[in-house]
Amino acid sequence: MARSDELRLIARVARMYHLEDVRQTEIAKRLRISQAGVSRLLKRARDEGLVRITVDTPSGTFPELEERLVGRYGLSEVVVAECGEDREEQILSRIGEAAAQYLEATLQPGEIIGISSWSESLLRMVDNLDPGRRLQAARVVQILGGMGNPAVQRHATALTTRLARITGAEPMLLATQGVAGSIEVQKALVSDPFVASTLAEFGRITMALVGVGGLEPSKLLADSGNVFTAAELQELRALRAVGDLCLHFFDADGQPIRSPIEGRVIGITLEQLHAIPRVVGVAGGQRKHQALLAVLRGRLIDVLVTDQFTAARLDAAPEQGAFP
Repeated sequence: MARSDELRLIARVARMYHLEDVRQTEIAKRLRISQAGVSRLLKRARDEGLVRITVDTPSGTFPELEERLVGRYGLSEVVVAECGEDREEQILSRIGEAAAQYLEATLQPGEIIGISSWSESLLRMVDNLDPGRRLQAARVVQILGGMGNPAVQRHATALTTRLARITGAEPMLLATQGVAGSIEVQKALVSDPFVASTLAEFGRITMALVGVGGLEPSKLLADSGNVFTAAELQELRALRAVGDLCLHFFDADGQPIRSPIEGRVIGITLEQLHAIPRVVGVAGGQRKHQALLAVLRGRLIDVLVTDQFTAARLDAAPEQGAFP
């Protein structure tokens, strides 16, 4: 325990800082001690029990759950959205809102944003962005081929063009399908000058926004026509695939699945995604659990935006390697 004269000075500094809102530089000036000395005294105030800091958790937030997921899966940030029911439609709505808020709060001027096509969660995110926030970005780059069934074509282009409009950015569309009919066709399509110019931008992306796909395609993806045949999906199951990022499949540990299908995808590769400083995954729901768990185990994303039910399942999941 410190002597009474030491405690008096510690308490004086603590009261000035915490109760009177006096800045450390001003405290140092008034008390004629160094600023480093002020910092040490404030630390002593906590060590001696003179200052106890408590933070009340607002209703509808999950900071402890978020912190556990950050620590367990090596993420830089987790955003858990409150959700009234464990139903896919409600989950999509809530994580779309949460992802929009995260983007509005963290987007830096001049960023180059990569965004995947055919993701319902990302479409909800873009729909929830506030045009009045005056967000700024340099470019928005489509990182997965977006052409497909004309009846649902607007979903793929809307993700890129509307996000670019809201952020005042230049849109760069990947004007080709996400899955070519063969490896030879894929090679021909990526040699197109307009496609090649967008592909060349992948190395400059500073933040990527991606959905997480299960082995069975979502309705939006299935409607787009950018899907694999039943025989191809059976081949992926035989290789123990559990899900995909940008149509690149991985196993339960998040390790890439190498198959002939891989060469037909037109878009960003997992290696290119890994090189991006910030990869934000937006996904939730029971149907995505195994794929999302694999994404986290494989360290394929840096930031996760999900719902409270999915977050709880990820928190309770067995450790890596515990699956039979």
